[in-house]
Amino acid sequence: MSGADPSRELPMIKKIFWGSLRNKLLIILPALLLISAFIPGVIPFILMLGGTYLCYEGAEKVWHKFFGHHEAEEDTPAVDRGPEAEAKVTKGAITTDFILSCEIMVIAMNEISAESIWARAAILVVVALAITVAVYGAVALIVKMDDIGLHLTKKDSAGSKRFGELLVKGMPAVLTTITVIGTVAMLWVGGHIMLQGAYDLGWHLPYDLVHVLEAPFAGIAVAGGFLAWLVNTLCSAVIGLAWGLVVMAILTPLLKVLPFGKKKSGHEEGDVRAAVDGHQPATADGHQPAKHDADPAS
Repeated sequence: MSGADPSRELPMIKKIFWGSLRNKLLIILPALLLISAFIPGVIPFILMLGGTYLCYEGAEKVWHKFFGHHEAEEDTPAVDRGPEAEAKVTKGAITTDFILSCEIMVIAMNEISAESIWARAAILVVVALAITVAVYGAVALIVKMDDIGLHLTKKDSAGSKRFGELLVKGMPAVLTTITVIGTVAMLWVGGHIMLQGAYDLGWHLPYDLVHVLEAPFAGIAVAGGFLAWLVNTLCSAVIGLAWGLVVMAILTPLLKVLPFGKKKSGHEEGDVRAAVDGHQPATADGHQPAKHDADPAS
């Protein structure tokens, strides 16, 4: 929603919500039921594929935070780039959601693999509905929180005004915190999935090493369980970051070579947009070429 017209925020979230629900109920759910019924051995590999994606996304965010350079267009708010950019943002969000929804549904399926197929179907429908409503309800609330705060500042009550000001001033820090927590969570969950997957496939060393590191903390009174979990989480996040950087190192050169990975230059995009709008691109000196009346038949 960054940079979007405030009046378009909720409609965009609504489109992503329905796209997410369609993904879960009409594509992912039937596919998982078929896989669990006929080729259940594929599920660990699907989990690890999703875990790899999470590691890659988290590592890419960390890399670009410290070493990356943003493209000029990426810094331009979607509202300033027109309805096409808004549609592209929405479509991209639904695509990303599809991958993450796959992971959520596969994890749920893995936990209920012993149930009958009808029980699995019912449970997965509940999971799909609950997760989608919870996630996008929270997103809508967060996105509109500053507007709620602004509304409260116009109230007569001094307490409402103070609370409204706190919301408005505090939201940038809240969003930054969510970004950091979200990135760490992607690396942690992705790394843990890779650890567990490697163990299930017979490579026990990484999983056993993490348990060796957390064992000394497990015996500490009161806080032992939490500290052991924290060590496991940190190890999973480090493994997730390392694996994500490896995937990045492989994918980044490929994306530069493959046609769908290439980005148009600013001049190329301007020429394409001008052609779509019915105008000729500007000449090298920045002037529009003279327009000539043409025979419509030609």
